[in-house]
Amino acid sequence: MSDKLTSIVRTVVPGAWAALVAWLVGLGLPAVITGWLSGLGGAVTELAALVVVYVFVRVIEPRLPAWLATLLLGVAKEPAYTPQNADGSFTITSAPSAPAANDLSFKSGETFE
Repeated sequence: MSDKLTSIVRTVVPGAWAALVAWLVGLGLPAVITGWLSGLGGAVTELAALVVVYVFVRVIEPRLPAWLATLLLGVAKEPAYTPQNADGSFTITSAPSAPAANDLSFKSGETFE
């Protein structure tokens, strides 16, 4: 699975878990749990659930077995992003497959901002 698809899955799956949590809240959990959410509406409840679920899963992720991380995030492996240099620039590790815009070209190992 590509890194881009991995990052998408790892965003969408916690969103689905958050929707499930919001739906369960909507079923009428005790007022002690849901009282502070009353009157906020579905969208705000789902957003609050998404924030709580996503942050919780990402915080506990390093301590989870791979099967549970896969269940909660869709993919246990984190995507690998292009490393950024300390000064904010990026180093090209291989020549791009398509020509650059405006006839610009970059060589492998070249640094740009």
